[in-house]
Amino acid sequence: MRLNRRRLLVTGAALASCGTVPPGAAALLPTPPQSSGPFYPLTLPLDSDNDLVQVGGSSERSAGTILHLAGRVLDRDGRPVPGARVEIWQCDAFGVYHHPRDPRGPADPNFQGFGATTAAADGSYRFRTIEPVPYPGRTPHIHFTLTGPGFERLTTQMYLAGHPLNERDGLYRRIGDPAARAAVTVALAPAPELEPETKQPAKRAMFDIVLGMVT
Repeated sequence: MRLNRRRLLVTGAALASCGTVPPGAAALLPTPPQSSGPFYPLTLPLDSDNDLVQVGGSSERSAGTILHLAGRVLDRDGRPVPGARVEIWQCDAFGVYHHPRDPRGPADPNFQGFGATTAAADGSYRFRTIEPVPYPGRTPHIHFTLTGPGFERLTTQMYLAGHPLNERDGLYRRIGDPAARAAVTVALAPAPELEPETKQPAKRAMFDIVLGMVT
């Protein structure tokens, strides 16, 4: 997973290698699908790599708390799914999407808003983005879409563990199964060592995605 122009720091723990489910163990719970929402980009930005914090050609980084987000793409048996395209998109630190139909604009010009990468041989992926923030009607979240040969397209959303707006969010509450809800709810941890030059300490998170049907 090549980073254009910039380095992306993640710890070894965040990219821990994955193993398959032991014989006789229950299969992994597939990540529940969710709506893509109205703000998936109409056209992909020229800069659409896996570092959303700084747009190509700009010397300024985006507003917001930097989040190093890593995870693995797995099948239900815990095997990695290499080559899966992983896309994310989210609002900026002020709750605005890079989308012409978002009336709250303009969006932060130093935030990419959309990024994509390809899962490595061990199923791992990573992004450098910002901690998601709420906006009217929604709890903080990051949109994900996964595509690739051998499995159906999956669109889902990642939520922040313990956020007070989760239980008031219609899409989050729509996930009725507690285990499925837990599968898309991620805890953030302080990671100031990943961005020592920033005044606002960075954070890290791990979000594994389990595909339901892989051939």
